[in-house]
Amino acid sequence: MKILYIGEITGKSGVFCIKKLLSDLKKELAVDFTIAGSEGATGGFGIGKTHAVYLKKLGIDVLTTGEKAFFKKDMVDFIPKASFILRPANYPPNVPGRGYKIYQAGEHKIGVLTLLGVSGFTKIYLNNPFYYLHDIVDKLRKETNIIIFDFHAATTAEKKTMIHYAEGKVSAVIGSHSKVMTADEKILPGGTAAITDAGRTGSQTSVGGLEPCVEIKKFLSQIPERSRDCWDNLELQGVLIDVDPGTGKAISIERIKKSCVAEKEECMNEEL
Repeated sequence: MKILYIGEITGKSGVFCIKKLLSDLKKELAVDFTIAGSEGATGGFGIGKTHAVYLKKLGIDVLTTGEKAFFKKDMVDFIPKASFILRPANYPPNVPGRGYKIYQAGEHKIGVLTLLGVSGFTKIYLNNPFYYLHDIVDKLRKETNIIIFDFHAATTAEKKTMIHYAEGKVSAVIGSHSKVMTADEKILPGGTAAITDAGRTGSQTSVGGLEPCVEIKKFLSQIPERSRDCWDNLELQGVLIDVDPGTGKAISIERIKKSCVAEKEECMNEEL
């Protein structure tokens, strides 16, 4: 079973890459199920209802989020109704939405879960994600052996620790948040595929997908300013994971980098 995980979609240019490339890419790679990091889809900070629905229509089965899950106010009311959107499972119990779910992928079921790390975040601090993994995996394994784990964390150390902790428990651990693709994809002895960070989808000549000049100005002045989308050197990044449906063990993991060309007129006319 081939599962495509798309690195964090950032801004209008990231959404544009999905619009231009995803359909053909899924056919080319014979993808059975698609997951995407999406919390930067709306201006680089969170995801709104409109973008979420649009990305679902473009062919993404599950959208994962992280510390910016509720940066857009309409997500508070929308996420309980949208089973294709996951927020970290270690949010407090009364928070809207869900952190894991089982989805149907052809003849097979696939469990998807996401947790938020604790190191390096200053505006949000959730419960220790390591305490949650066992119980969630046990619940998902009652229905499926195929489990994809998106660990949204700021530090490499915490991601590496979680990768080893989750070995043998899930089919894949995919690190997200840093928006910089790492070159350490591997299959661990326990049959778990892993990568420290799956990168980002959008501009690669940018600061996390955003216009560099604005981000530089913020550092120099310490005055808040609205970030801007960047359209230079567009690319869809992510990983393709092949999983044995019977055992839930990963067979292979491959980094995906697909260039996207956007004409000036297309950039200007992009509505979302």
